[in-house]
Amino acid sequence: MEPKTFTLKAMIQNTIATFGERPALSMVEGEPISYSQLGESIDHVILMLREYGIRKGDRVALLGQNMPNWGIVYFAITSMGAIVVPILVDFHVNEIRQILRHSGSKAIFVSNTHYDKVGYSDLEQDPQIFLLDNLSPVDANLTKDKLAEYLQDTKNVFLRFRNKAMEAVGLFGTEPEEEDVAAIIYTSGTAGNPKGVVLTHKNLVKDTWLTLQIQKVDQYDRLLSILPLSHTYECTIGFLIPMLKGACVYYLDKPPTARILVPAMQKIRPTMMLTVPLIIEKIYKLQIYPQLTANPVMRQLYKFPPTRKMLHKVAGKKLMKTFGGELHFFGIGGALLAHDVELFLNDAGFPYAIGYGLTETSPLIAGCSPAVVKFRATGVIIPELEVRIADPDPKTKVGEIQVKGPTVMKGYYKDKELTAQSFTKDGFFRTGDLGLLTKKNYLYIKGRIKNVIIGPNGDNIYAEELEAKINEYDTVLESLVYESDGNIVARVFFNQEVLEKKHHVTMFGGVQYEKFMEKHLIELKEFLNSNVASFARVHKIIEQKEPFEKTPTQKIKRFLYQ
Repeated sequence: MEPKTFTLKAMIQNTIATFGERPALSMVEGEPISYSQLGESIDHVILMLREYGIRKGDRVALLGQNMPNWGIVYFAITSMGAIVVPILVDFHVNEIRQILRHSGSKAIFVSNTHYDKVGYSDLEQDPQIFLLDNLSPVDANLTKDKLAEYLQDTKNVFLRFRNKAMEAVGLFGTEPEEEDVAAIIYTSGTAGNPKGVVLTHKNLVKDTWLTLQIQKVDQYDRLLSILPLSHTYECTIGFLIPMLKGACVYYLDKPPTARILVPAMQKIRPTMMLTVPLIIEKIYKLQIYPQLTANPVMRQLYKFPPTRKMLHKVAGKKLMKTFGGELHFFGIGGALLAHDVELFLNDAGFPYAIGYGLTETSPLIAGCSPAVVKFRATGVIIPELEVRIADPDPKTKVGEIQVKGPTVMKGYYKDKELTAQSFTKDGFFRTGDLGLLTKKNYLYIKGRIKNVIIGPNGDNIYAEELEAKINEYDTVLESLVYESDGNIVARVFFNQEVLEKKHHVTMFGGVQYEKFMEKHLIELKEFLNSNVASFARVHKIIEQKEPFEKTPTQKIKRFLYQ
């Protein structure tokens, strides 16, 4: 049944009333808190914030790694009508301070792990600090080395506030309205300079509800969360959706490396997961592809589509077991997925689905369930959104994706000029992405407008498509294509494990490695240029010695290299 009120408070209160004893949030190695306990904790934080002078419309920042308390604080801030400002933990300390200044945050919840990133020496007004780990206020002068002692001293603070909250249920005043601002989200961006996206309660809850029209979730689903909650992709789809339906979300206490992920998946046996292309591409490149081409016989078999598909199916079953064996939805979003990796997932019958969206659209614009996924498409436009392709190329039908609907942001915080530039006169949001929309409503993404390279005859060359083709080469981990002095140039970061096993060379091999790489770059260039249009051929390929610097959602920071 569609919600009567599209606010985060109404949403979570309804779930608590319906699924009170079901598990809600947990660390992988911990015990889940129930929805009833979630509700009590939300009341505790609301009371604490009110005692410290936080009122409706005040901004409260949230800086911490994924944990149940992150979700508790998120709902507490938004339920009392204040505005949450989630901050990506990978931001530089200068960016964090800039966000605190720009947002005018009156308080900040920060985890012990990231406490040293919060500095107020150059802020006009010191925000009140609360420790995310135990949901308690912190003296602004407390140094990092005294935090452990402080954590011990305040172990009963939570109970004290919770008991007071229980006594004061229903006395918290202002109800948030659908059009009230719920969150200001500062995007990581691949071009630097974070900007604050203003999203209302209706934006977020509506996107949550509409996404559920294309992919079902219920109270028995278990999600393993591996992407940062401060990003709208994980927050809306990996957090708000399960919270609406009474499902349970589990968090890791370490980065999601294979050594950490595999035992976690075996323990939780997730039914749903969200990821970005880079993570599944690394799994394919480092673990699956080497096994599929381990010897000359398998390499020959792999060249023929029928036997390749058979090998993919066998590898897909192994991958499913690695993921715990109960996965029914594996969502991929945030960037273009490599062609060969999607081919593997498609052939294997793996339950993957690709979605497309932006922070500015809360985020989902297009997506689908694994049952109706279409190869290389990002799914269909979700209900209630108007999407059009502006100024399409007469030949290719590719143009800018523009969107209008209830999930589109109010604008950029304190930036009327940028907000005005981002919308057309008739109210459509300019995504800055190029795409193609079919008659059956499937959306295909070609890349960012700013990354398009114009060929000598005026042809559009999509950098992301060239990168996807380069990334198919077995020794390549990731790549970046850009224009330099009128030529197309590619930077490539190679898979050192494959180079060592297959070609018996290492980066520290001195002259031998340099001679090999000189030849290898020529071979890669020939491979690429024989597989693309003549006007899209690459002039030069450069070896990238270190991994590319990335945003918290694992997109390459292009502005650092172009």
